[in-house]
Amino acid sequence: MIQFHEESKTFHLYNDQISYIFKILKNNQLGQLYYGKRIHDRDNFDHLFETSPRPMSSCSYEGDLTFSLEHIKQEYPVYGSGDLRHPAIDITQENGSHILNFEYVNHQIIQGKPQLDHLPATYVEKEDEAQTLIITLYDDVIDTKLQLSYTIYHDLPVITRNAFIINEGKQKLRLNQMMSMSLDLPDQDYEMIELTGSWARERSIKTRKLTEGIQSIYSLRGCSSHQFNPFIALKRENCKETSGEVLGFSLVYSGNFLAQVEVDNYHVSRVSMGIHPHCFEYLLNHLDSFQSPEVVMVYSNQGLNKMSQTYHQLYQKRLARGKYRDQVRPILVNNWEGTYFDFNEDKIVSMANTAKELGIELFVLDDGWFGNRNNDHQGLGDWFPNLDKLPHGIRGLSKRIHDLGLKFGLWFEPEMVNEDSNLYRNHPEWILKTPHRKSCHGRNQYILDFSNHEVVEYIAQAMMNVIDDSYISYIKWDMNRCMSEVYSSTHDVSSQGRIMHEYILGVYHLYDVLTTKYPDILFESCASGGARFDPGMLYYAPQCWTSDDTDAIERLKIQYGTSLVYPLSSMGSHVSAIPNHQTFRNTPLETRANVAYFGTFGYELDVNQLTFEEKEIIKKQISFMKQYRSLFQFGTFYRLKSPFTSNETAWMVVSHDKTRAIVGYYRPLQEVNVGYRRLPLLGLDEDKMYHVNGLDLYGDELMNVGLIISDSSCGENKDGIGDYYSKLYILKERKENE
Repeated sequence: MIQFHEESKTFHLYNDQISYIFKILKNNQLGQLYYGKRIHDRDNFDHLFETSPRPMSSCSYEGDLTFSLEHIKQEYPVYGSGDLRHPAIDITQENGSHILNFEYVNHQIIQGKPQLDHLPATYVEKEDEAQTLIITLYDDVIDTKLQLSYTIYHDLPVITRNAFIINEGKQKLRLNQMMSMSLDLPDQDYEMIELTGSWARERSIKTRKLTEGIQSIYSLRGCSSHQFNPFIALKRENCKETSGEVLGFSLVYSGNFLAQVEVDNYHVSRVSMGIHPHCFEYLLNHLDSFQSPEVVMVYSNQGLNKMSQTYHQLYQKRLARGKYRDQVRPILVNNWEGTYFDFNEDKIVSMANTAKELGIELFVLDDGWFGNRNNDHQGLGDWFPNLDKLPHGIRGLSKRIHDLGLKFGLWFEPEMVNEDSNLYRNHPEWILKTPHRKSCHGRNQYILDFSNHEVVEYIAQAMMNVIDDSYISYIKWDMNRCMSEVYSSTHDVSSQGRIMHEYILGVYHLYDVLTTKYPDILFESCASGGARFDPGMLYYAPQCWTSDDTDAIERLKIQYGTSLVYPLSSMGSHVSAIPNHQTFRNTPLETRANVAYFGTFGYELDVNQLTFEEKEIIKKQISFMKQYRSLFQFGTFYRLKSPFTSNETAWMVVSHDKTRAIVGYYRPLQEVNVGYRRLPLLGLDEDKMYHVNGLDLYGDELMNVGLIISDSSCGENKDGIGDYYSKLYILKERKENE
């Protein structure tokens, strides 16, 4: 429900769980009043508007020392007109001024949720799922319109925000910064959660207490990055997994971003999120416009688990799209860690034949199938089959695998090129390269200029030539380097500040072309693993390769951190060979599977190198996953024990009707002579009887007393002893008459 109270000029967005309240101030700008748990609606919330005279303040009205924008909580602030904190928007005008004054003009409340032009965003399937408020503001000095959009979902504690600007005047404006949202909170008593890391250790959970000044995360790499994910949360100090208050902020975007909290010296916390302003500059001529990406805000007063479950539900059902949004994912094997570049057609077919015998459903051919690609120095960009390796091409290979009864998948890295390639030799001007400057490479490759529509169309046609000629059911879309020396030879000087954003729009466009033409193909995004694991990608590809680190023990932290925002159905998770290729660790095959089950599941190894015993175990693993994959991928997920705080990790997934659940318990390092342990579960029906571990136990006992998980490190029983131990507990409802 969105309510506008005309007399008090107050907007109240609310549902059964949340309220978001702001008003039109006496200067015709927007002031923030409240965001949090649902409160009763009323005609007037002016008592929540706080002002007071402050020394050294710049005040808007002669004789009124209380109305200073520096000390008023706002919705979309600008710099300089009294407010000297960081703004949401910055524009350089023809006279050199940056001073802005966007005043309220009108608003409209509509059912449903409009789409964003050329940008991914959450959506609705029926208009009654959400309401949207669009507020129009205007600066009459520069004749520029600013629209702020707010959507509140009916059944979820979710508000989405974005901003749109159009220059309706004659002067040329330079848009230097445009955040998707800004929110002023009345205090600083929060801890900021962020997801940080690097290659092979993505999305570790880090927490820091807010303090005066700026705390921020960002990416300037042209992608959302391994280093930081475009998400932050602000939680109260007493907030845990199942209790306490937390606010989540997630940006639906795949390029450079900034998420920051500025705490002023009166303890107001200003949260802002959007495209990073560094190297961002949009020239807005008459009637030129710019649309910001969307921020998804989630409120929970039931802890971090509830926040995460809200994101999971929304991103799984109202961000991801297409055939595979609601379908279980095929169990696959990828040849990369099994063969790298060293393969031929017969070797691949032999591996596929063994995979079929094990029960695998999809064979994925990774890097090395095209051009003169025998190592990572050559061939990238030449999307035609290497006939020395594959004499019958992708068409012939895919048919042979298809005839075995397997689906066939193929790897592409469409955004990149090697110097040693036909594409580079024919079009050296198609890479991002700054004139008269040395260009860095990454993985021996360079970045194609996807801000150039001609480049995108060329790559689209090259990919379609392969796809149309073959039996392809899955595409792994990789991206293996970050941006540097960003400059487009096909754009003029005034357009260079928009290249990084328009590059991402080019990526989105290519995804849109291919997913529209091939609705039956499952797309998985990848960027050296997790460098572009973000909501923008999930709009086009319902799953992402979570990390290039396939070690099960490392994956505990990676998948645990990822689950803070992203559903299990989005996490590419595979069983790999040992010693692991990243950590050289030898982990039991059982534990490798017990971690990988909580995701899309597959294998990353040469199945022909398995022993007979390993093949028999894998057959059972695949059979088990087929039985329970709907629960794993679409059940309700709960975090129970964090790998960031102890030697144990535990999580579980519960069916929507609460009749089934699976608990994963992991203890990486063996301990000696430890005490007894119980693991309280979550999400069960307290009145249902569950059969688990040979016992019949009520849900209330399992949640309040816990599941016995003690090991026997000093006894005669040696089950479960040793490093890298794991166990799954299967819970099934036991009916009274059974």
